[in-house]
Amino acid sequence: MSSPAIDLAASLFDRLAAETATPPGVTRASFGAGEQFAHALVADAVRDLGLIVTDDIAGNRYMTWPGRDRALPRVFIGSHLDSVPHGGNFDGAAGVIMGLAAIRALKDGGFEPQRDIVVMAIRAEELVWFPTPYAGSRMAFGLVPAEEYEGLVRSDTGRTLADHMRELGFDPDALREGARPLDPATIEIYIEPHIEQGPLLVGLGKPVGIVTGIRGNLRYPNCIVRGTYGHAGATPRAYRHDAVFAATDFASAVEDAWDDHERNGRDFVATLGQFSTDARHHGMTKISGEVRFTMDLRSLDNDLLLETDRRLRERAREISKARRVEIDLDIYRNAPSAIMDQNLISLLEEEAKASGIDAVTMPSGAGHDCATFAWQGIRTAMLFIRNENGSHNPDEAMAMDDFAEALKLLVRALRRVG
Repeated sequence: MSSPAIDLAASLFDRLAAETATPPGVTRASFGAGEQFAHALVADAVRDLGLIVTDDIAGNRYMTWPGRDRALPRVFIGSHLDSVPHGGNFDGAAGVIMGLAAIRALKDGGFEPQRDIVVMAIRAEELVWFPTPYAGSRMAFGLVPAEEYEGLVRSDTGRTLADHMRELGFDPDALREGARPLDPATIEIYIEPHIEQGPLLVGLGKPVGIVTGIRGNLRYPNCIVRGTYGHAGATPRAYRHDAVFAATDFASAVEDAWDDHERNGRDFVATLGQFSTDARHHGMTKISGEVRFTMDLRSLDNDLLLETDRRLRERAREISKARRVEIDLDIYRNAPSAIMDQNLISLLEEEAKASGIDAVTMPSGAGHDCATFAWQGIRTAMLFIRNENGSHNPDEAMAMDDFAEALKLLVRALRRVG
């Protein structure tokens, strides 16, 4: 499928891939050279469309198509332009580029918006660089705690968030003092197109997903099982305090909880992402006295997450007693879920059906900037584009035909809400 809008998108993807390549993938570090190039590229691409390009003091970029009544709350389309190290070319960038392509298609079709339509290129979404979620969008609403600007350091440089921002001409000091670049009252709708980061659309054979919500999470970064080291042959079972067997019992308890939630039709996923004994002390002929692991629980239902935490802590106490060890789950960090606007979901479903777009409704297991907007009470929607091989890796493989289907749906929706 070829059109001026699709040609614009394809050329931007090609330029991004070429200029931010770090084989085998691309790297666009938050507040780094790759992200900076991406922001410059999209701004240059829209000047002939007559869009107004501005930045806020956090570095987010706004490309605005003025509407007939500029006092009306605006429609935002947005996503991020940073990437993980050696990641894929489409994660995040597809949303910004689709917003620009949508404006090109609407202009070519003679549409004149009643209200401003703004494409927002968001900074620093990938927390691999700075360990805080949705940094760019949260800074836009004044939600990043003051201490994080000097307290967070970038993973590759060891320099602070504030230092990197100042280097590019932005103003972390004003943000620390309470500046709030975006007022939720001035935004009617936020729509975020994004590649799907999992396999569901590929498995279903569907090009487009209409997202129902962003799963919230409980994250446990410092779980530990403390037992006692001992000789593998000389210590009878009754005298063992085996951290490995206790840890695997607990892992089974997590899966048991997941099984129960699935049987009851409740949305839930769980991951033990890190799981290891201490390499300084473990050995083939030693009973391990320590296991460390991380845990990530996600659901659209935050009450279910808290209920699961209580259940797992009780099981940890039972396993600790039975195995004669200590299981310490430590504290968790809770990011609540973000539910997409039901009226916008219905609108997208109607337009998909009317235009013959084969779309399916689905939750998002990964976090996205649209959660920040939903938390502000802004009506929010999200579109997924089918993507082979998952995301955060160089093998992302979004087909332009699928991009075109999602673009067609976005354009039809903007005609109704813009």
